[in-house]
Amino acid sequence: MKRLALALLASTFLLTGCSSGGVSTANQNAFVSGDGVAIYLKPAERKPAPVISGATLDSGTITLLTGKVTVLNIWASWCSPCRAEAPLLSDFSNKYQSQGVQFAGVLTRDNPSSALEFVKRFKITYPIFTDDAILAKFRNSLVPNAIPTTLIIDSHGYVAARVSGEVTVALLTDLLTKVLKDPPHA
Repeated sequence: MKRLALALLASTFLLTGCSSGGVSTANQNAFVSGDGVAIYLKPAERKPAPVISGATLDSGTITLLTGKVTVLNIWASWCSPCRAEAPLLSDFSNKYQSQGVQFAGVLTRDNPSSALEFVKRFKITYPIFTDDAILAKFRNSLVPNAIPTTLIIDSHGYVAARVSGEVTVALLTDLLTKVLKDPPHA
C-alpha cells in the first residue's frame, strides 16, 4: 500500500513538476517537466489561436489585442525555471513593445497571493490571466504541455511557436525575429 502511494505521488509530480531539463512526453494533454525544446511552425502549418480573454491577477478582465505578435507564458510561482526566466520575459516585454509585440502570462496551479509576490519581485508589467482554462483552448494547436511553456502567436492570430520549458535570450530572440518577419499565411 505504501509503495502504491509513493508511486502515485511520483507520477503526479512528473505530470505537474517543472525543471529546466526534465521529462518530456508526446502526450500534449499532460503537464510535464519542460526540457527547453522549441517548435517553430512555418506559416502554412499553423492553426488559429483561440481568443485569449479572462480574469487577471489584478482583478480585472481583459481580452488580448488581435493583429499583434503575442508571447504567452504559462507559469507558476513555485516553479524554478519560471523564476529563472521571469527577468528575461519582463525585459523582452519592454524591449519588444515598440515592435508591436504584446506579452501576457497565464498563472496555473498556483495561488494568487504567491503569484502577486512573484509579479512584484520580477517587476512583471504585462497582464497575468488567472483562469488556466485558457490553456484548454489550445487543444487543436501547439498545446502548452509543461510548466513553464511559452507560446508565440503571430500577428495574423495563428500559433507560430512553443517552448516547453525555460526560454533563453538566444531562443526567444530567434523565435521572435522569425515570427516578426513571417509572410502572411498561404
